[in-house]
Amino acid sequence: MKKRLTKKQWLRRKRIRQITILGTVVLSGIAVLSCVCLLLGRLLGKNEPGVSPVLRKTYLIEKPEITELFLTPNEYSRPQAALKEVNGIVVHYTANPGTDAEANRNYFEGLKDSHRTKVSSHFIIGLDGTIVQCIPLDEIAYASNKRNLDTISIECCHKDESGKFTKATYRSLVELLAWLCGEYNLKEENIIRHYDVTGKDCPRYYVKHEDKWAELKIDVFDYIEEKRSEK
Repeated sequence: MKKRLTKKQWLRRKRIRQITILGTVVLSGIAVLSCVCLLLGRLLGKNEPGVSPVLRKTYLIEKPEITELFLTPNEYSRPQAALKEVNGIVVHYTANPGTDAEANRNYFEGLKDSHRTKVSSHFIIGLDGTIVQCIPLDEIAYASNKRNLDTISIECCHKDESGKFTKATYRSLVELLAWLCGEYNLKEENIIRHYDVTGKDCPRYYVKHEDKWAELKIDVFDYIEEKRSEK
């Protein structure tokens, strides 16, 4: 025969059952919330050191070989102002025929002493296809006027006054643009010329040859599709 509970004991057991049920519900809620956060984390991706916090990878393209020769922080070529968003990539030419990537990088570096002007670029591509990075991708460069605040800049070396890139420079430009477009979820229309920002004759060859400019952007996204199909 079961012992009859007093009212006080019955109320105590009832409270314990309620607390147990509530605890189970809370733990289940925490588990669901954790799964949602994990899923969102995987979808949105994690920020990488030296990369803009708005980065959202939508497809992975292998990063080309890049030599990091960051400029010394200074107000004339590396102000260390934050690049808070990336809405485009601006292609330039050096307007300095026959020079290589490192020579142009050293010109930017020398501005901290000469104070001649304020100019720089995130990347410079040499005549042999060497890619030199001068500015981290979470900082602005002095390259594209009003678009400095939301674009990445690429300077390209060229042999002569025509501004036409060598095959090696062109190939590296395609690979670098493809990688950056993958990193920042950019489309064809987000690849622009300095000319499209200010009307300046830069990059000269691709201002004078609109068909070649269109072809370059097609080559970038053909390269992306080629690399994606290999995986």
